[in-house]
Amino acid sequence: MLLKSIIDKMDLEINYELSDEKEFETLALVGEKLSKRICTFIDDERYLDSISSSVVMIITTKKIRNMLCANKHIGFCVVENPRLLYFKIHNFLSCDERYVRKDYNTEIDASAQINPLSSIASKNVTIGKNVIIEEFVVIREGTIIGANSIIHAGSIIGGGGFELKREQDRILSVKHLGGVIIGENVEIKHNVVIDKALYPWDNTIIDDYSKIDSLVEIAHGVKIGKSTMVIATAAIFGRTVVGDECRIGPGAIIRNAIKIGDKSNVNLGSVVTKDVEKQGTVTGNFAVNHATFIKKFKNYYDL
Repeated sequence: MLLKSIIDKMDLEINYELSDEKEFETLALVGEKLSKRICTFIDDERYLDSISSSVVMIITTKKIRNMLCANKHIGFCVVENPRLLYFKIHNFLSCDERYVRKDYNTEIDASAQINPLSSIASKNVTIGKNVIIEEFVVIREGTIIGANSIIHAGSIIGGGGFELKREQDRILSVKHLGGVIIGENVEIKHNVVIDKALYPWDNTIIDDYSKIDSLVEIAHGVKIGKSTMVIATAAIFGRTVVGDECRIGPGAIIRNAIKIGDKSNVNLGSVVTKDVEKQGTVTGNFAVNHATFIKKFKNYYDL
């Protein structure tokens, strides 16, 4: 795909400047390492050191282009608002078969128990052996559910997430074109929302033996490892990675793009804004090391 032909078809009233244009295969954020050639955007100098070797085109500002122009294997598209153009291109490509996933008829194993009051998309869903899906569950396109997993009543799997971009007095809703993979022996309790990933090459993942309690929100592109517990009313925002054998406590909030190490514990009500190391335990708003929190708490109240 070439940016010029895409932008011309979009018929946008914008000024843009192309230099050293390169053909790309997909869109992705600047640090993603994929086997496909990536077109991305940069609107902040903080990300200049994060450019992956998969990037061949960058939508950016004139200032940042001039800082990177010595990089001959990358082409540039200079525009006033790189982020907005990037996501408009993503939405436009949602109808392009070169960009989106290929459709297939939904496949449900004969051993699966599907309540007739649930709703399963007629295409692009795979449901494995001995899966149980209770009443009023909604399974959207792009969802794979592994063997022996249980989805309890009222949960919605594979819906579009909340990714919005401001354009003057309007708000652009970004389309979600990825999927959800639920591993084997996973249990999803009541009224859980698990959003599909944003990009067609990506998935939100709940790995084997993990348990998700009622009223949990798991946003687009989140990866949850094996044998992890996420307890009631927790919210995990986009592209966060939670390791194996973790415990996310009741009401915890984890901001986007956080990394939670294996066997970590996020205590109840914590607001996590920084990565948590392996086997770490954090507490509070904003969450800090649990022992540090307790020490400062006791000192403050003279306990």
